[in-house]
Amino acid sequence: MSGMTRRWGLALAVVLAAGVAGAEEWETVAKTPFVIKVRPRPGTKAKDIWAEGELKASALRIQTVLEDQGSYRLFMPYVKESRVVRPTDDGGRLTYTRLDLPVVSSRDYICHVVTESKVAPDGTGVYQQRWKAEPDAFPARRDVVRLRLNEGSWKVEPKGEGTSWVVYKFTVDPGGSVPGFLASVGQNDAVVDTLRAVEKRAQTLPVEPPPAK
Repeated sequence: MSGMTRRWGLALAVVLAAGVAGAEEWETVAKTPFVIKVRPRPGTKAKDIWAEGELKASALRIQTVLEDQGSYRLFMPYVKESRVVRPTDDGGRLTYTRLDLPVVSSRDYICHVVTESKVAPDGTGVYQQRWKAEPDAFPARRDVVRLRLNEGSWKVEPKGEGTSWVVYKFTVDPGGSVPGFLASVGQNDAVVDTLRAVEKRAQTLPVEPPPAK
């Protein structure tokens, strides 16, 4: 099995991100560099995935990265298009993302994204974001599989100077025809790739100004 094939599994699970639900017990599949747990989502082909661990970037910087959905195409694995379509009545936004993946056809998804809390300019507080698919918000594109189950959340807490504790949860159904072995391999790699991509992007942001006194 090629390296690209082995790493693809999470392309199709991770790049899409998610919430956690269901009655099954969690299975811990990795403890380093991040704790990663999985469980099946009853009644679907999807899995709930829970990842958490430390990132070497401030919570304020990570918040800035995760709030900028329009730039995900610049650093998130496999993301080729990303944009904010419009604001929503609840203060959130509708976003569009298209993925180019090896082996299978492109996928896209429309999500309703809501920011529930933010880190303050002085670095205190907790950042929380959640999202859920809105697959029928506008028509599907030709030759692109529309993902209908894609939900999740980010939680980012300051841990110390220049570090944060991040909890990333998601559930996604890959949609379309996906070979079974591809849907299950590479999962850990893709989660790690996504978290590292966020960390690297946060580290390259301009230096944060000191808080106003």
